[in-house]
Amino acid sequence: MSDYAADVAKYTTTVNADAVKAIVRYCGIALQNRDSSLVSGSDPKELATIREGFAAKKLGLDAATADGAMAKVVDRMKADRTKSRVTFYYLLAEETGTLGKLA
Repeated sequence: MSDYAADVAKYTTTVNADAVKAIVRYCGIALQNRDSSLVSGSDPKELATIREGFAAKKLGLDAATADGAMAKVVDRMKADRTKSRVTFYYLLAEETGTLGKLA
C-alpha cells in the first residue's frame, strides 16, 4: 500500500491514504498483472474503459467531465512511461474533486 501512496505523492502534495486503499480495493486482481496495473494514456480504448468504468460508476462523472480530467491527468503524468493505474485513478478523482467518494 505504501508503494502506491509513494507513487501518488510524486504528483500531489497531500495523499489521502483511505482513498488510495479504496482504489486498490476497486482495482483488485487487475493490480497483480503488470500490464493491467498500468494505464496507457495514448490508447483511446483504454481511456474509454476508464471513462465508462471507474469515472462513471465509482466517481459519478459524465463523459465530458471525465474526458477533460483524464486529458489533464495524462498531461500531468506524461513524463512517466509506466503510469500506475492507482495513481492515475487517484489523480482523476483529485482533478474532479471527487476524492471524498472514495474515502
